[in-house]
Amino acid sequence: MPPKVLLLSSVGWPSVARLAGGFVHANCTVDALAPPGAAILASRYLARWHRYRALFPLASMEAAIAAASPDLLVCCEDRSLAQLLALHARRADDRQFAALVERSLGNPSAISRLISRSGFMAEARAEGIRVPDTFPLANEGALDDALAALGLPVVLKSDGSWGGEGVVLARTAGEARAAFARLSRSPSRIRSLARTFRRRDIHYLHEAVAPETRIVSAQRFVSGLPAASAFAAWRGGVAGAIYYDVLVAEDSIGPPSVIRRVDCPQIHGATMKIARRFGLSGIHGMDFIRDAQGDVHLIEINPRATQGSTLAFGPGRDLPAALACCLVPDARPRPAIASDLVAFFPREWKRDPLSPYLNTAHQDVPWDDPAVLLASLGVPVPPRARRAPASLPAKDALQDATACTGTARPSTSSG
Repeated sequence: MPPKVLLLSSVGWPSVARLAGGFVHANCTVDALAPPGAAILASRYLARWHRYRALFPLASMEAAIAAASPDLLVCCEDRSLAQLLALHARRADDRQFAALVERSLGNPSAISRLISRSGFMAEARAEGIRVPDTFPLANEGALDDALAALGLPVVLKSDGSWGGEGVVLARTAGEARAAFARLSRSPSRIRSLARTFRRRDIHYLHEAVAPETRIVSAQRFVSGLPAASAFAAWRGGVAGAIYYDVLVAEDSIGPPSVIRRVDCPQIHGATMKIARRFGLSGIHGMDFIRDAQGDVHLIEINPRATQGSTLAFGPGRDLPAALACCLVPDARPRPAIASDLVAFFPREWKRDPLSPYLNTAHQDVPWDDPAVLLASLGVPVPPRARRAPASLPAKDALQDATACTGTARPSTSSG
């Protein structure tokens, strides 16, 4: 029997479907816990969908794990990671469940150290990794002390935040104080209820019922360009990794639109040290800033799969395959992307339809999963293209989808 991977996601990101394709190519079977309408539900690589219910997230996850009986769990965003850790704490006496979580994450008790932004920076510094000074802020007095030590601009971050929502670049002391006040306090119950209805997201209802106190840190601003590491770890070792510089990103702290894969000894060394120190397993990512001298500064870790982890650059650089190799000997990587320059689809196309990168970079279009391509563009998925079998040749599946919609495959460059 091929190993079973259960993808855990509370959002509809197309990147979850890209991970599914990577694991299926590596001779795994893939189930997914995901909300209705998620792009993964359109994927030809999905074996079984388990419904995510935002009102009852832990019960949804527990039911999905029981039904899927997976060999490996992969968290696709921070909320799912937090829910898995909460479920692990609830089932502390279940040895079989504990073994599954440890196989998927490494040492679960170490994850809380990763989530603490200031604590993680201190441990990374202890490993000899170059990091910016980072101070936890207990109150506004601590913020004033941090501003005196760090200067301006300064970066404020709240623990447990993700998607760029809990990070603020403050250029003045007034902006820093306003950011601290916002990040350190949960929204009012009225505001959370309003968000629940306005954004049609039940998760804000949880904030209204049980507001959480948030720990905020101040981090020295490092001038430079973003860089990143996406890596697959197994019992504290690195099974596969992709290192890249970010050429274009959404705002200054948002997700990347265009990246260039690089060979970087500094990022490689930091990746190896962090995986070993925390005993990591699974797929993770780390963010860096590359300064004017070319040196990289580690600024945070994402202890879950990132968008960079979906890319396939060949053996050792295809993270689903690298992780699958730890479970089965016959796992195989996908065909390698022909270019180190990649424009993420459809983000760069939406950002600038005339972007020169659309002609020079490999466009990360899911031609092998045409219903996901359509879902990424917001096009309703035709019923007979929604669940094409994974054994269907990609060319035939694409023709099936485009025949149903009347769309044509646009021209792209593979670099």
